Amino acid sequence: MSNAHTLLPQPRLPGRYAIALVCLGNICRSPMADVVLVQRLDDAGLSGLVQVRSSGTGDWHVGNPMDDRAAATLTAAGYDATRHRARQFARSWLDELDLVLVMDGANLDDVGGRSERVMLFGEFDPVAPGTEVPDPYYGGPDGFEEVLQMVERTSVAITAALQRLMDRP
Repeated sequence: MSNAHTLLPQPRLPGRYAIALVCLGNICRSPMADVVLVQRLDDAGLSGLVQVRSSGTGDWHVGNPMDDRAAATLTAAGYDATRHRARQFARSWLDELDLVLVMDGANLDDVGGRSERVMLFGEFDPVAPGTEVPDPYYGGPDGFEEVLQMVERTSVAITAALQRLMDRP
């Protein structure tokens, strides 16, 4: 996991960090990752220092709650999936965010490509670094479970890297 620490860009503002999680429609993968990462950050005492937002590259679902199957998967695992409302990624965010984590290569292309501050969420996956998070939308419940497992383990790695970056034990 020491590799994850070196991947994190420095914060634009000392003592604060802003992350966007991005998928296609902002109703499955990025909201699941948002809920899990926010919980991990809260547990680590970083909630006041790290801001997380999720969004989609498309506008089809703006204002809608997350997919029922994604919400059910999160709820069954003990997370609160009720607050999410889909929004669309804005390129202007690139100037204010410390890190943009996209779920797959198409999302990466949609936000303008890889840079120091834009990368795949899966680059922090401790089990399969660099893996894309598969879109479960057209599949069954197993796909949502797979996404949850990926975002849980990756959120642990991201949180640990942020703790080191922010000098928090």
